[in-house]
Order: sequence, then C-alpha cells, then structure tokens
Amino acid sequence: MGTTTAAQRRQQARVEYDAFIKSCPTNQLLDRISDKWVSLIVSALAEARGAMRYSDLGRKIAGVSPKMLTQTLRSLERDGIVSRTVTPSVPVRVDYELTPLGVNLSLLLTAVKDWAEQHIEEVAEARERYDASTDSA
Repeated sequence: MGTTTAAQRRQQARVEYDAFIKSCPTNQLLDRISDKWVSLIVSALAEARGAMRYSDLGRKIAGVSPKMLTQTLRSLERDGIVSRTVTPSVPVRVDYELTPLGVNLSLLLTAVKDWAEQHIEEVAEARERYDASTDSA
C-alpha cells in the first residue's frame, strides 16, 4: 500500500464525513437531530435553563407519548446531548439537563422553533395558494 499525501488524507476525510452519503455518521446524526421530538425536547430544556423532571417534560411537550419521550431522551443521552440524573426517593426522581454539547445544539434548534412560530402564517398562506392553484388545474 502506497503512502498518501496530506491533501489526499484531507480529501478522504471529506468523503468520510459527507452528510449526503446515507451511511455517513453525520447523515445519521442529522436524521436524529431533525426529529420533531428532539427539537422540542432540546428547546424545552434550553428554555428551562437547568434540569427538568421527566414528568414536566411530558406536560410541556403536547402530544408526546411516554414511550416516544423515553426513547428520544435515551437517544439524546446516548449522543451526549442530555444528561440524566436519578435521585433515589419515593417515587424516584429523574431529571434531564442539556450537556454543553446540547446547549450548543439548542441554539440552532431553538432558532428553528422560533422561526416556525414566527412564519407559520406565511407558510399557511403559501399552502392555501398552492392548494387553490392545484385544485383548479
């Protein structure tokens, strides 16, 4: 096997971390963080500016099932975006908090959530125009 130049190694690294390639880890990470529940959980934890109990997260995020909340929190913990703290008590207290990596991600996801809240009327109007034009065609 021949030696590779620094330029070749840089090129290979770019290929290895190309989010447009399905098998790339960055593609898989984008799939994870683009999930609606991830965005809402991360935004809720950012808004709390500290730890939130599992039950508080469930009440804050309308429509999330306990199963989906648990699965999403586990995946976020695995990815290093949230930390989980269990306090032995009756009943057991489980708190979630953003890690430094999660705080960094929250800046982006909160901005997307805020954008959606600010522009939903424009999107709704665009949808109505589109639907009206395709219905008459």
